[in-house]
Amino acid sequence: AASGLVGTFDQPRFITFDAGLCAHSRNKRIGCTRCLDLCPAGAITPGGDSVLISAEICAGCGACAAVCPTGAARYALPPADALARRARTLLLTYREAGGATPVLLLHDGAKGTPLIEALARHGDGLPANVLPLQMNEVSAADLSLFAGAFAWGATRVVALLPARRPHGTEGLFRSIDTANAILDGLALGARAGTIETDDPFTLGEALRALPPLPHRFAPGTFLPLGAPREIALAGWRALREAAAAPVTTIALPALAGFGAAEVEADGCTLCLACTMVCPTGAFAANPDTPELSFLEDACVQCGLCVATCPEKVISLVPRLDLRPEAAQRRIAKAEAPAACTKCAKPFGTRASIDRVKQKLAAHWMFADPARFAILEMCEDCRAVEATLGGVDPYAGPPRPITKTTEDWLREAERDRKG
Repeated sequence: AASGLVGTFDQPRFITFDAGLCAHSRNKRIGCTRCLDLCPAGAITPGGDSVLISAEICAGCGACAAVCPTGAARYALPPADALARRARTLLLTYREAGGATPVLLLHDGAKGTPLIEALARHGDGLPANVLPLQMNEVSAADLSLFAGAFAWGATRVVALLPARRPHGTEGLFRSIDTANAILDGLALGARAGTIETDDPFTLGEALRALPPLPHRFAPGTFLPLGAPREIALAGWRALREAAAAPVTTIALPALAGFGAAEVEADGCTLCLACTMVCPTGAFAANPDTPELSFLEDACVQCGLCVATCPEKVISLVPRLDLRPEAAQRRIAKAEAPAACTKCAKPFGTRASIDRVKQKLAAHWMFADPARFAILEMCEDCRAVEATLGGVDPYAGPPRPITKTTEDWLREAERDRKG
């Protein structure tokens, strides 16, 4: 029957992608590979500074959007902010009606909805405190949805998956692990998890077996505005303000997408290579003075700065900093500018000049102290000194005298005669 059908088919575009935000690569240095590692359909391939997502191959699992730390890849059916608004309305309405210990059940329309309908038709239905939220694909649930749901009053967020775990759910489990690490750090008692079954009665029993987790504070009412990362930060900070024992920083698993990039100030030469490759502007330079600053809220732990730093003095620290200072720039390294020894114009930093001198100290061209002193000059004075000071960049040690055949024959004849 399919062979006789005539018509056209439009492949849905499940993912919207902004290559400018992608942190995959810069200057042939590889950084973030989260989506490349997780895509089960092979729809994502490297493409220079960013990845390439083939809409024709994409199956719509949403794993790339769930783990993308910069928001370059976002799920479009529906968008993350629209799904967050639905969750917010569902939870706040339930809490205003006097409901307690709400459990948000994430399910898809293809397998999860028929399972819930069968439980309602042939069983006792869902428990009264379980609020179902339908998604196109459960594997597209990112950290912003978990953070918002807990901040809006959920005591549990449970993702419903088939008994045979489908491909592309690694990003979902990574988000669950990160959310649980943050909840444990805040000592709130809330929890994220999964139920993997194809039997509606097993689903009902698993939901009823969940021990109640009381919500110990009033739910937040903030709106899910901005990128998924901004929604997640707003949710975690709302939870931190309401926590009984507020904490400042929480250690996270690797690839969580939040953290700091620590710079060893003693080894940093302020070459500012990290500022050239940082896709989010977490590292920035001061145009007026040699200074490197860092904004932790913008760091996505892509690793491009670590791969690019020539001095290897940058290290990543995955963590969630909930202090207001995390949203403010801090100075990672600062130096007074080095002045030209001839015109006194500032042209670099003392650390970088000393490093260049150290590397060139053994070079034959700088054996002469006069030539070595050129390294202390700015680019203009260096050119003048090299031109008028008699510095020949092509000069070298004396070359051996070229010998012709006649010279070799003459020496051989001389040696023969004794």
